Amino acid sequence: MILCLDVGNTQIHGGIFEADNLKFQFRKTSKSGSSSDEFGLFLKSVLRENGFSPEGISKIAICSVVPEAVHSITGACQKYFNISPFFLQAGAKTGLKIKYRNPLEVGSDRIANAIAATHQHPNQNIIIIDFGTATTFCALNKNKEYLGGIIHAGMRISMEALELRTSNLPSVEIIVPKRAIGRSTVEGIQSGLYYASVGMVKEITSRVILEEFNNEKTTVIGTGGFAKLFKEENLFNFEDPYLALKGLFLSLKLNT
Repeated sequence: MILCLDVGNTQIHGGIFEADNLKFQFRKTSKSGSSSDEFGLFLKSVLRENGFSPEGISKIAICSVVPEAVHSITGACQKYFNISPFFLQAGAKTGLKIKYRNPLEVGSDRIANAIAATHQHPNQNIIIIDFGTATTFCALNKNKEYLGGIIHAGMRISMEALELRTSNLPSVEIIVPKRAIGRSTVEGIQSGLYYASVGMVKEITSRVILEEFNNEKTTVIGTGGFAKLFKEENLFNFEDPYLALKGLFLSLKLNT
């Protein structure tokens, strides 16, 4: 079995692959300053509680956008699994041609998404929208060229900014509003967060398709924790909440 870990700013998303299939996935809130023992004990516990033997893990693949977590997670893998993990980072084989001026700037989670997307939708123009801590857009053409992307504050960051920078606006649950016009402060914030995201995604997607793909047919994929909120808005052709995990698994195969 192969353990894949996508370490983000808000959550750690993990998955177990066996015979090319994702058998199980889990999430853990990211916590700055966690020790290798905390990570290791959590990973072994979550595996055992869901019927998987930690001793059955043969390889571990990781992508991380949290540099300070790398040392602790590496230590956890070595101490509790006796495995030196593979990190998706600069120098790894990806099968992509990165067109960023500085390829080192591209987050490993975005590369993992791109690897999986081009594998699942070969010979297609692709836009990946990742609704996480940040909302990111990545554009890839039919030749597996990673053209670049767009980064915007995610819904949770926007909500927290309102809470922190205003005196009377509270923190709210991020949900799909029943109507555009809110009839309370909470409903007004929820509506603003949701429909601002809908409008942003529509505008950015249409501009990218025009500028990069000359309005050619483009496959749009939604992923990340908040993607499911928008399933009725027709913002993307496919929703795949496990895209980064699948890309990590594929990258491990490319590099072993």
